[in-house]
Amino acid sequence: MAFTAKDVQDLRARTGVGMMDCKKALVEADGDIEKAVDFLRERGLAAAAKKAGRIAAEGAVVAYQAGDTAVLLEVNSETDFVAKNAEFQGFATKVAQTVAETNPADVDTLLVTALAGDARTVQENLQDKVLSIGENLKIRRFYRAEGISSTYIHAGGSVGVLVLFETDAATAAKPEFAALGKDIAMQIAAMSPSYLDAASVPADVLQHEKDILVAQMKEDPKMAGKPDAVLAKIVEGKVGKYYSEATLLAQPYVKDDSLTVEKYVASVAKELGAPIAIAAFVRYAKGEGIEKRQDDFAAEIAKMTA
Repeated sequence: MAFTAKDVQDLRARTGVGMMDCKKALVEADGDIEKAVDFLRERGLAAAAKKAGRIAAEGAVVAYQAGDTAVLLEVNSETDFVAKNAEFQGFATKVAQTVAETNPADVDTLLVTALAGDARTVQENLQDKVLSIGENLKIRRFYRAEGISSTYIHAGGSVGVLVLFETDAATAAKPEFAALGKDIAMQIAAMSPSYLDAASVPADVLQHEKDILVAQMKEDPKMAGKPDAVLAKIVEGKVGKYYSEATLLAQPYVKDDSLTVEKYVASVAKELGAPIAIAAFVRYAKGEGIEKRQDDFAAEIAKMTA
């Protein structure tokens, strides 16, 4: 069956795959567009399997909000260039929408769920994107929350933050609260607190910090001779500095370091005449914890010129 240039364009529009691959698929399918689509999907599966071992430590964090539901999602790619691609960004947003609408238990469940607005699964669509974009892509993690929240995405997806608040709907609808939510999310993005408040710090983590402080003091000639009981009391006084770095509420507020974040929230709550509290937060930095590929450019040049 013969096919035309328009058939190639139509196939490309349906699949997002390059023109040459679409032409090859139509040749293989003897001009049958439906068979060509199946051919490309099979190629997508094969391409995904072939690229699966390649490091994907770039990508983007995206946020999605609909009503009282908010999602933070990380999708990884091999290069930062691909992460800025509109096709990649659109797919990531659709996956986040799927999380919001279906509330999957984990990434594995998400992958076998139909993509929002599509009869095919997230995994099948992911395989298509691997073929059309040409890189290994992975959906790494997501966080879904219901309630009053604010989200913030920094630098095109390098860092994403979702903050949950406790307040009433009328207060949440005010522009002053929206400004507060953005400020707090930006604070978390910039200062990367590990915990919400002192009560949230696990006992073993706090003890580890205290042990480090004691060891440091024992190395100080002025402190080394003091009894352990005395050192322990001094450590308790120094723990406040740890809290001011590691816990969100005790951190100096970045826009006015005369206030802590806790006092800043309290000041806005007083201004609006309603209680406001930060209930929880999540911060994703793209690729954190993934070992990145180390390129030896000198070796590459030598190989090319050999």
